[in-house]
Amino acid sequence: VMVEAGYVLARSPDTVRAPDVSFLASSRIPPEGLPDGFITGAPDLAVEIVSPDDTATEIDVKVQESLRAGARLVVVVQPKTRTLTIYPPDGTARVLQAADRFEAGDVVPSFSLRVEDLFSA
Repeated sequence: VMVEAGYVLARSPDTVRAPDVSFLASSRIPPEGLPDGFITGAPDLAVEIVSPDDTATEIDVKVQESLRAGARLVVVVQPKTRTLTIYPPDGTARVLQAADRFEAGDVVPSFSLRVEDLFSA
């Protein structure tokens, strides 16, 4: 799990994104470890936290770029509405409310979180 790690999602022109939080499966980490610079390819899980200055278009572009580059799951956290929007590669999306449980399935096995717990202080 990394915070604001940079990922090269495309070349010519280069597209580099740094999700707020990301997960990269240990099987994808080279034996010599993570590079000093950007990581090539998308993370397995990318989490974007919507800030007041973000536009819906900006967030959508980040989601689509990550999915096209191979992310297995993208989660958009909306603090204002206290919701999570889950984007798998199949193009579907679902919104989770406070009472719902987010499970990352085979992307991060055994990870489960009640949405309301994410927002409790």
